[in-house]
Amino acid sequence: MTPRSLDQWLDYQLSLHPSVMDFGLGRMTEMLSRLGLSRGREQVITVGGTNGKGSVTATVAALGLAAGRRVGLYQSPHLVRYTERIRINGREIEDAFLCEVFERIEAVRGDIRLTFFEYGTLAALLAFRLQDLDLWVLEVGLGGRLDAINAWDPDCAVVVSISLDHVEYLGSDLEGIGREKAGIFRTGCPAVLGSADMPASVAAEAQQRGARLYRYGSEFRAQRYAGGFDYVGLTQTLTGLPAPRLAGNAQYGNTATALAALESLDALPSASQVAEGLARVELTGRYQVIEGPVEWVFDVAHNEGSAAVLADTLNERRGAGRTLYIAGMLIDKDAALVARVLAPAVRPEDTVLTVTLEGERGRTARDLAALWSPVLSATVEAAEAIEQACAWAEARAQPGDRVVVFGSFHTVAPALQWRRGRP
Repeated sequence: MTPRSLDQWLDYQLSLHPSVMDFGLGRMTEMLSRLGLSRGREQVITVGGTNGKGSVTATVAALGLAAGRRVGLYQSPHLVRYTERIRINGREIEDAFLCEVFERIEAVRGDIRLTFFEYGTLAALLAFRLQDLDLWVLEVGLGGRLDAINAWDPDCAVVVSISLDHVEYLGSDLEGIGREKAGIFRTGCPAVLGSADMPASVAAEAQQRGARLYRYGSEFRAQRYAGGFDYVGLTQTLTGLPAPRLAGNAQYGNTATALAALESLDALPSASQVAEGLARVELTGRYQVIEGPVEWVFDVAHNEGSAAVLADTLNERRGAGRTLYIAGMLIDKDAALVARVLAPAVRPEDTVLTVTLEGERGRTARDLAALWSPVLSATVEAAEAIEQACAWAEARAQPGDRVVVFGSFHTVAPALQWRRGRP
């Protein structure tokens, strides 16, 4: 039966390959050939790394739109709707158009067993071509060298940060992970590093591949002051820029990285366009705030690097009230390390509710609570269901308090849906 609806298409794609992940570029290269897809006049910025990819890609896309570009943005994974992954000129792709794109892919697929991510990546590339977009912003899924995104040559490649994550696929040392993620660099093209603290392997790989290296803190930087910042770039400086809309100290560096990527392609927006672009940046589930008498925060921090950014932002934005945490993590994440990194932001008057995540990779609320209780100064309780934890927090939070939901995408997504359904 030919799939009709978007849900049917997604179920069908999940059935095509026996594994969720199967790294390699062979299937992608063959499919691009069958679809007749090759590089054109568009500018392509590919963004990889461990943490900060979503922020940088969202910022590049918003800046491009503010500068009058026709922009395609591809991110993953989605939080609530699959169409969050593919945005055309700032809007999620429409279901009907996406299904049409899937039909075109299926018409030439033959016996190639694509993974779910490969199918979606091909859909994004084909949709961007059909819409005649001139700036394509692509977020690497996992790794870099063998990720499906890397079958498409970029004009500029960005590695935002490197920390330990997905060690079962990428290895357990930072130098090896950095080398793998630097596999997106290309000869003669800009290679932008979004952090001053990088494994040596990243710069070494860029130099070995003959890429033009630009490093945060060296060739470019963000010079922050009360209420805004200056971008000190590769050859240009933009002064009097407003603070990034996305919260946290890390966003100044992420914004400078996005600007450096555009400047490396001679596409740096004006200061007024940057201000307009920063005002429209949106990123679901990355320190996403729903304001009110009780502030709700949603953040998919689930590894050491993202937990450090979350802790820093929580401390920076702390008010007089308590913080009620809701957290759930997968069994293959280093939950003990996340707790140690987050501990400086957690106070004795706070409460942490752990929730159970289902499935083979799921971790129970009781296991997580037992792991975190000796590390965190707050009371740690097991709440089991995510909706139960959200209702508990809503009932007990007082004006001035905040509720912080963090951890796995499988925690944040249902909690965000629950909160969106409340008054």
